[in-house]
Amino acid sequence: MKNPYRALRNAGWSVLAECAWQSLKNSSHGDLQRWLESIEALPESDASVDMDRAAPVLGRPVDDPELLRKCLFGLHPWRKGPLQLGGVRIDTEWRSDWKWNRVAPYLDLAGQQVLDIGCGNGYFGLRMLGAGAKLVVGIDPTMVFVMQWLAMQKLAPGLKNFVLPIGIEQLPADTPSFDSVFSMGVLYHRRDPVEHLRRLRNLVRPGGQIVLETLVLEGGGEQTLEPKGRYARMRNVHAVPALTVLQGWLKQAGLAGAQVMDVSKTTHEEQRTTEWMTFESLRESLDSNDPSLTIEGYPAPVRAALLVKL
Repeated sequence: MKNPYRALRNAGWSVLAECAWQSLKNSSHGDLQRWLESIEALPESDASVDMDRAAPVLGRPVDDPELLRKCLFGLHPWRKGPLQLGGVRIDTEWRSDWKWNRVAPYLDLAGQQVLDIGCGNGYFGLRMLGAGAKLVVGIDPTMVFVMQWLAMQKLAPGLKNFVLPIGIEQLPADTPSFDSVFSMGVLYHRRDPVEHLRRLRNLVRPGGQIVLETLVLEGGGEQTLEPKGRYARMRNVHAVPALTVLQGWLKQAGLAGAQVMDVSKTTHEEQRTTEWMTFESLRESLDSNDPSLTIEGYPAPVRAALLVKL
């Protein structure tokens, strides 16, 4: 396996690039060899791209779309998208373009260097590049998402959108600051949400911005849901706060003045089972008799997106 982070090193991020390469090279995941074989078998494409669209286009249509489809399906499940790879459309579990459309009108990413925490396969990084970002560094320890990113890199070489197989705790202490830091779908998985927000603040340059998207409780008040066991079948959901509580956490972390960009209930149309993500999804995570509740009896997922400018 060749080092896919050389371009990141050459762009001046040598410490991050080496950290990512060591993590990838030393992975002991049982499916790693199978995934790498799927990527190696991908048919040739080119570097043509069109990223400023709901389903970013990477690479021209290949001569053997059935082979491409087979190779890409070898990297199942595809959760963030949609994507158009080598002429094959991937209908992912999430309509991530809907989330992007909620925050994009508030953002100016032109010429920026962006960090995307919990980036998945790098879908949002593509949209950020399409919106004018100069460089996107995404981090996500889930190895299958890194493999999906590698497949995209093979179909469209040279993209300044990187997915590093590390978590926020593994970022080197001397990581330079970014113009914008995104943390979408991460906060509720953190045992100490205020500490996570402080980490975000420390990764943003003065004058930069943070985009935070997370689960919240509908309505006012000062409530925080701390699920016992799972929440909507998700593991490690530690706290779902009311919006006022979330804003209080931001102030504790030195991030006052957050602007609420959007509050939306997650629907079956936005998160669902598809041919590219064949496992159970949101529908199976809600009470079949009362979809306002999860199967555990908690309020169904509502997500808020906030913008903090430093």
